[in-house]
Amino acid sequence: MKKAALHNLGCKVNAYETEAMQQLLEKAGYEIVPFKEAADVYIVNTCSVTNIADRKSRQMLHRARKNNPKAVVVAVGCYVQAAAEELKKDAAVDVILGNNRKKDLLDVLEACLREKNKQLAFMGQIGEEKEYESLQVAGSISHTRAFIKVQDGCNQFCSYCIIPYTRGRVRSRTVKDTENEVRSLAKAGCQEIVLTGIHLSSYGADFGEEKKETLLSLIQRLHGIDGISRIRLGSLEPGIVSEAFAASLGKLPKICPHFHLSLQSGCNETLKRMNRHYTVEEYREKCAILRRTFGNPAITTDVIVGFPGETKEEFSRTKTFLEQIHFYEMHVFKYSARSGTRAAKMPDQVPEEVKTQRSEELLALERRMSFEYRQSFLGKRQQVLLEETMEIEGKSYLTGHTKEYVKVAVKAQGQRPNTLVDHVPEKMLTEEILF
Repeated sequence: MKKAALHNLGCKVNAYETEAMQQLLEKAGYEIVPFKEAADVYIVNTCSVTNIADRKSRQMLHRARKNNPKAVVVAVGCYVQAAAEELKKDAAVDVILGNNRKKDLLDVLEACLREKNKQLAFMGQIGEEKEYESLQVAGSISHTRAFIKVQDGCNQFCSYCIIPYTRGRVRSRTVKDTENEVRSLAKAGCQEIVLTGIHLSSYGADFGEEKKETLLSLIQRLHGIDGISRIRLGSLEPGIVSEAFAASLGKLPKICPHFHLSLQSGCNETLKRMNRHYTVEEYREKCAILRRTFGNPAITTDVIVGFPGETKEEFSRTKTFLEQIHFYEMHVFKYSARSGTRAAKMPDQVPEEVKTQRSEELLALERRMSFEYRQSFLGKRQQVLLEETMEIEGKSYLTGHTKEYVKVAVKAQGQRPNTLVDHVPEKMLTEEILF
């Protein structure tokens, strides 16, 4: 039996695609082994969101070659799409597989065996792709929560982002295909699904009028599938949030009131340079709509510090805005110039030490706001989806998440993972777990 090892870099979409490729290999008879072990085939699903991600992708490809010099090393994903010509010169790589070609993995491996000692490249013009790549997972590895990719590509062209060039234009998965996968996952025991995409809010934008669907209509269809108890949404753009959108979600009891609204900056001047299509005033109103509908929803976001031209005053405005919105969690990134983007050529690049100082300020703010949000659940009955057993202070607990994705520890009293329970958190145990 041949052995295969996979390594994933990057976003939840990449993670979904890696799991789908793993299942293709398993069905073909491959034994899946840890990446650090000797294998006949290594698959590295690469990322190219930053120059650091590029470097990590190269490192993992070379590590695979070192693990077994005779193995077939396959590079797939966004870094491949951005740097195919560079990879063609890399002796560590046997197969270069572009985005939207992952479904062909098994055929590619067969071709590689026929063409021994010859590097093969299967790329295509990602910018011209119009069809959604058909990949599917038959069951989740965790059996509790499953990520479902429903959309690929992006039409936004933010000035700092390479993704539209590596993922192509918006392409949406059909409702029927998505429903089939979700039913399969429910049958396998998954109770919670997380809808993901490169630009999830654009779901359905590429469909013709004869089969017009939106993210909302997709959610409404999936809501009716038996066995699924929760539907969680991946990253959303502020523009999709309206009174009507929020009200419709509010009528669906399976929807988790946990919304990741991409922000990037709390300063209008910075947002304009980023080519983000909203103002801070509009963003504030979107958060207000969600809070009017759901009461105390978890609102999380991404923030970039040190974007070209970000002055001390602009950063101060961003920090004040973040405090006013009071997020549950923030992912704080120091701006990293990405070759091939407009922002990389902008004047007034911010020194690294300034980025670090600003990042540390926002991370401290994030820790405080997250603590305060989690504390708001003390003494209030919550529905918890139990996920795993953990020993805390010498006692056995089951940990899981509320619908807001707050981590909770419940005393083990005969419950099993993948069970929904009601729990009243009584005290804060750690920075991450409510007791």
